[in-house]
Amino acid sequence: MKLYYAPQACSLAPHIVLRELELPFQLIRVDNITKTTADGDDFLAINPKGYVAALQLENGEVLTEGPAILQYLADLQPQAKLAAAQGTFERVRLQECLNFLSTEIHGGLGWLFNSRLPDEVKALIKEKLFKRFAVLNQTLERQDFLMVGGFSVADAYLFTVLRWARLFEIDLNEWPALAGFQARVDQRPAVKAALAAELA
Repeated sequence: MKLYYAPQACSLAPHIVLRELELPFQLIRVDNITKTTADGDDFLAINPKGYVAALQLENGEVLTEGPAILQYLADLQPQAKLAAAQGTFERVRLQECLNFLSTEIHGGLGWLFNSRLPDEVKALIKEKLFKRFAVLNQTLERQDFLMVGGFSVADAYLFTVLRWARLFEIDLNEWPALAGFQARVDQRPAVKAALAAELA
């Protein structure tokens, strides 16, 4: 498999999961501005959407969209329990969580990268985002990870997008359980390895 990534982008989540599962893969860097890969290929020919993550499978198929990639990877090694089994209510809960993270957390933080947005618009985005942070904080006050069963693909995703908070001067210590979650996940060997590879 080939994972197309950009450093510190949302592609970090499947990168972490690949390492958690100890699956063989090739990491290919994408320049988000020129839309070219490190080996000179046109990334738009690989993923016409133009953004990472993209996972190219052995059969040549390309899978995009973080939540879909994360669940696909987890299902390759179900014994690792990074996702509840297909067809269970727990899996529906995981999908619910991934959708929340994608639309409310990833989407909210993503808008803040737009330098053309006026400060008052960014303030409104943050106000809504902080309400979502409070919901996650309540969950993480009760348990160490988003899913009752332990670390899952949802945690890799949340950890990844919450890393962007500091870029916008958002202090996660205002939500102590969220800050504790980030510190916990940051210590996982797969997370350390993924970050080291992306920053190399």
